Amino acid sequence: MCGILGVISNTPVNQLLYDGLQVLQHRGQDAAGIATLEGRTFNLHKGNGLVRDVFRTRNMRALKGNAGIAHVRYPTAGSSVDHNEAQPFYVNSPFGIVLGHNGNLTNTDELRKVMYQQDLRHINTGSDSEVLLNVLAHELQATATGYKLDPQKIFAAIAGVHRRVKGAYAVVAMISGYGLIAFRDPHGIRPLVVGSNQTDAGVEYLVASESVALDTLGFKFLRDIAPGEAVFIDLHANFHSQQCADKPQLNPCIFEYVYFARPDSVMDGISVYATRLYMGEYLAEKLKREWKDHGIDVVIPIPDSSRPSALQLANHLGIPFREGFVKNRYIGRTFIMPGQAMRKKSVRQKLNAIGMEFKDKNVLLVDDSIVRGTTSREIVQMARDAGARKVFFASAAPPVKFPNVYGIDMPSRRELIATGRTDEQICHEIGADRLIYQDLDDLKAAVIKANPALRVFDTSCFDGCYITGDITPEYLNEVESARHGSAKEVEPEEDQLELDLAMAASSM
Repeated sequence: MCGILGVISNTPVNQLLYDGLQVLQHRGQDAAGIATLEGRTFNLHKGNGLVRDVFRTRNMRALKGNAGIAHVRYPTAGSSVDHNEAQPFYVNSPFGIVLGHNGNLTNTDELRKVMYQQDLRHINTGSDSEVLLNVLAHELQATATGYKLDPQKIFAAIAGVHRRVKGAYAVVAMISGYGLIAFRDPHGIRPLVVGSNQTDAGVEYLVASESVALDTLGFKFLRDIAPGEAVFIDLHANFHSQQCADKPQLNPCIFEYVYFARPDSVMDGISVYATRLYMGEYLAEKLKREWKDHGIDVVIPIPDSSRPSALQLANHLGIPFREGFVKNRYIGRTFIMPGQAMRKKSVRQKLNAIGMEFKDKNVLLVDDSIVRGTTSREIVQMARDAGARKVFFASAAPPVKFPNVYGIDMPSRRELIATGRTDEQICHEIGADRLIYQDLDDLKAAVIKANPALRVFDTSCFDGCYITGDITPEYLNEVESARHGSAKEVEPEEDQLELDLAMAASSM
């Protein structure tokens, strides 16, 4: 999961891009980078760590120019956190291009072979984003006339990218001497929006992963970039767009609305906050149907993304809603790096229970999802230690049973607590007195309620149905083998997804 930005302005964009990355920090904490265009020269600075740690005053002063792109990264399964894989990536042929990518390609190995053997392009890292950059560069070279580009040639090149590349990708790129391009895969799995700002010097444009970046930077939301669509904004702020895919269909990743996106974002016409409220409503209705004599005294959210769902659930059940956990927002970052043994960090360093809200009560804890379940287990124990009589647990999302191959670093099947277990077995594993999961149909209904025009989503981590149609059991086995063979040495006690990303929420 990553966050991307691209801007065309009449004034220097370094501070704008930095501020935008701060807003999108929740989408990636492992690396950050900014590339600006000054004349025909790219100025680039990137590195591992949080945005505030990667950039210093001297770095910002060197990022001159009125156009640029920026990226924050959370690595996908099997990827490295080598600083060389921080984005944006740069290639000097044929025009000089920088690129930032959110998502994950599913035919990277095939593309890499073609790059070497036929396109004669060199890939320097293990990142699929560098592969994508080289595919784009090759297609631009193929469509250019005498190394000259115009909007139609750029759109033809992106159509070529769509024909060759499979998987999920939302992309921003800058072509030296020409301007900004942004495009989205034909399934629209990862979000991408565009906005404008009218200034005394003229109009400026911003492309971002989420609308919250537009809001906070003073841009007016124009629209989502459609699946398969490409946008080209030249250096004079002339806006061009074209559909570049044959059969585009919007299938957004539903986990964006469950967890990743900020609640104040609107993506594909869907308010993230509204969907989380609706998730709480549907979960309350299920609880009413299946557990009428629940005996719940209080509903407590697990900070932060579950709060809207927990609040609405409590309202619909007529049960008091209380804040029972306080998050330490100043704790040092949890350093969990692929290729290293995990250093165990207790949940208790991040959360502390308010004893009076638990003592002698039957408590319903509400979380956005359960991945490995180790965090859930420790939180349940914290509630018991704080004096709870009984501890029930509710997940606003269905059981996570399958890996995500479209840009979310979810564990392999053998690490997912829901794989091969019943709800009762999972309840026992996390130590709760009862467990309630959201139904997948209800989760879809919650999102559709926020935008009735949408009907189909990528729900692969819940049902194993991969929307691109190219994911085989052999592919999943290869991904999981790479993960366990070289990428991460996972301790069963640690839940990387839940803990490491929780720090992103705390930095918002």
